[in-house]
Amino acid sequence: MLRMVPFVLESGETVLGVEVKLPKTTLLSISTDKGYIMCGALDVSLLNEMLRDREIIAGRAVGVRTLEQLFEAPLESVTHTAEALGIMVGMKGSAALQKML
Repeated sequence: MLRMVPFVLESGETVLGVEVKLPKTTLLSISTDKGYIMCGALDVSLLNEMLRDREIIAGRAVGVRTLEQLFEAPLESVTHTAEALGIMVGMKGSAALQKML
C-alpha cells in the first residue's frame, strides 16, 4: 500500500511524504526538490562513501513509524552534503527539510 501526505513547512512551502507498506516493514520518506529525510532504512554510510560523487542531501531518523513522526523526529545521521548546508544530527526533520529548499 502507498500513502502520500503533503506537509507544510514554516516558510509555507509544501513537501511530500511517501509511506510504502511492505511485508514486515514500512518505508517512510519526506522529500524536497533537493533532498530528503527517511526512516532507519536509509544507509547514510553508503551515500557518504560509495555514492559520494552524487552529493546526496539526506537525513535519517530512527524509531519512527509514521510520516508525522518522521517530520518531527530528530535526525540520527545526515550525509556530508547535508552537513555542508547546515543540517545537523539532532535537528528536527521539519527544520532539515526547510534547509533543503
